[in-house]
Parts: sequence; C-alpha cells; structure tokens
Amino acid sequence: QVQLVESGGGLVQAGGSLRLSCAASGIIFSINTMSWYRQAPGKQRELVAAITSGGSTNYADSVKGRFTISRDNAKNTVYLQMNSLTPEDTAVYYCNTRDPIYGQDYWGKGTLVTVSS
Repeated sequence: QVQLVESGGGLVQAGGSLRLSCAASGIIFSINTMSWYRQAPGKQRELVAAITSGGSTNYADSVKGRFTISRDNAKNTVYLQMNSLTPEDTAVYYCNTRDPIYGQDYWGKGTLVTVSS
C-alpha cells in the first residue's frame, strides 16, 4: 500500500521560509520521480517542483530561484525548501509520485501553507 505523508506546513510571514517533507512507503522510492503540487483556494492544482530518480529537477516559473526540491533515498523522503515566501504561495501542498510501470498516480493528503502579508 502506497502512502505519502506530508509535513512541515504552517503559517509564516511574507519573506519567510518553510521546509516541507514527504515520507513515502510502499514504493521503491529510489526509482520514482517525486513531485510537489499545490492548490490555492479557487484555483487548479499546479506542479511546483519535481525530482527524478537521477536527481534532475524542474520547477514552476513562479518558484524558480526560491524553492528547492531534494530527496533522501535512504529515508524515502522528498523535501521542498521554500524561501522568500509571498502570500501568492498560500496553498495546500501535495506530494505526488507516479508508478513508473503502471502509470498510477499517488497523492498525499496535503499540508497547508499560509503566508501572511
């Protein structure tokens, strides 16, 4: 059974930082691409950042230079370091992975990030 459990969300002032974590189980973590998505109120879910099994990363234009995605295969955990946060970053942040063989998507329950101005 695949489980993705996010943590690290909270309330932060504009300009501040947070680090999100996503602990994965039930998958061969080291071969999976791991991603962070977010969904703001009234908006569609959007890709924030992704990291492949080889460590290649990509980011949404809106977070480039401010957010960093990383992974620790020994801990089956992916991180999202978020710096210089703005109120526009307020959203529920979700961890995601896709089964590399069958293509099924798995999602965590999300963690809320609120950035006050």
